[in-house]
Amino acid sequence: MPCTTLLIGKNASYDGSTIIARNEDSANGEFRPKRFVLVAPDQQPRHYRSVISHLEMDLPEDPMRYTSVPNAVLDQGLWAEAGVNSANVAMSATETITTNERVLGADPLVELTPAQGRPGDEGYLAEVPGGIGEEDLVTIVLPYIRSAREGVLRLGSFLERYGTYEMNGIAFSDVDEIWWMETIGGHHWIAKRVPDDSYVTMPNQLGIDEFDLDDAFGDQTDHLCSADLREFIADNHLNLAVESASPFNPRDAFGSHSDSDHVYNTPRAWYMQRFLNPYDEIWDGPDADHTPASDNIPWCRQPERLITVEDVKYLLSSHYQGTPYDPYGRTGDQHTKGLYRPIGINRNDQLALIQLRPYRPESCRAIQWMSYGSNAFNALVPFYANVDRTPDYLANATDRVSTDSLYWSNRLIAALCDSEFAGTSAAVERYQQSVGGEGHRLIAAADEQVARLEGADQGTDNAEVRQVLEAANQDMADRLREQTDDLLGQVLYTVSMGMRNGYHLSDN
Repeated sequence: MPCTTLLIGKNASYDGSTIIARNEDSANGEFRPKRFVLVAPDQQPRHYRSVISHLEMDLPEDPMRYTSVPNAVLDQGLWAEAGVNSANVAMSATETITTNERVLGADPLVELTPAQGRPGDEGYLAEVPGGIGEEDLVTIVLPYIRSAREGVLRLGSFLERYGTYEMNGIAFSDVDEIWWMETIGGHHWIAKRVPDDSYVTMPNQLGIDEFDLDDAFGDQTDHLCSADLREFIADNHLNLAVESASPFNPRDAFGSHSDSDHVYNTPRAWYMQRFLNPYDEIWDGPDADHTPASDNIPWCRQPERLITVEDVKYLLSSHYQGTPYDPYGRTGDQHTKGLYRPIGINRNDQLALIQLRPYRPESCRAIQWMSYGSNAFNALVPFYANVDRTPDYLANATDRVSTDSLYWSNRLIAALCDSEFAGTSAAVERYQQSVGGEGHRLIAAADEQVARLEGADQGTDNAEVRQVLEAANQDMADRLREQTDDLLGQVLYTVSMGMRNGYHLSDN
């Protein structure tokens, strides 16, 4: 699926947390209702079957509980997308990325081959399952890993064994490290540790632009890869470096270099880095160091200041504000407005930001911030991950439109606001600030309450702590619903007053 990812190393974040965040976006013309749920060990399958590829596998008998953001309608499978397990390890899967014909020719994607004919008939060919994909990854990996590095290695073993039918980028984090993993063709992969002092921008492209193969096949301090990657590169002439001493560039070797990247992908990286490093280089005009069409925008960069949760939300909601490319702006024209694919697009399904806080005990360390619908018009809300259930307001979405669900309320608000952006933007901004402030306040209050509990610093198995965190989550959901209903009423009034069949002479 088209998505946008932002990763923040612990020394680049405002509070020393590792932060991984990603928009999950539906394909063009689709809108997928999402749910935020807790999967208990007895709810985790022991035998798994993919809906899309029909791949089957047995899973271990000892899963941990974990949060998940699955589809509300399961016709295409779970698509669990993002979560945190009870070991405080987080995963976001996946960022759909691009590749090139040389890679696909050397290691084709592993797609489902349907059966031909009927069993017993002459020439019958049985179905051949495909590999693993976005539908499956969180479910088969997250409940079983105790570090970010372990997540890379578990998923890597699956890719080498089963293959994949799509190109994906996957984030893993724990309180100390963030790892970014990219699939290469059907069975190969690379992974790189995000530098602690840096952030990473990922806009649907294969992103890693420098990879140390000696480290990957040696100490593995910051690089990991599939077992035969060196031979794969050499045998298929994938290294495009002119000089042998040059660092290996996976983006050149494995990535795409198409014209469509310059309207769909690279502008998003340009805008995020332009915001986080406004003074490091020239971003606009004929003398710009990087433009929206630049293929060499760095995979990671040190920010000019520490990055907050609010910065991440702003960027993953952005539609090129302050530039001529903003479809809602006043500075562009018909040639520039809407030229580039926004980050905060109409078909955002959900945004999950996972914050692992080193200064809190393991029992309340993990916060999963959630938004539903188009991010330009919603708020990012914090929820504790170490719980036994999540609030119904975020967990109860179905395919039926209802304001009893946060997903549908946000979708309705966005659709109304889009047609009257100028008239509703002030109300949306007040809502976003109010909900965000309330979230920070409630988290601080719950943290303080947990600190007073006996045994709160002894891991994530304290049932009393989980009860406190569940109550805090429910309080947050109740306050969120009240403010969301209020915003819906405000924007409905504003849009109704602008209807073209209105008339100013009143008859009562």
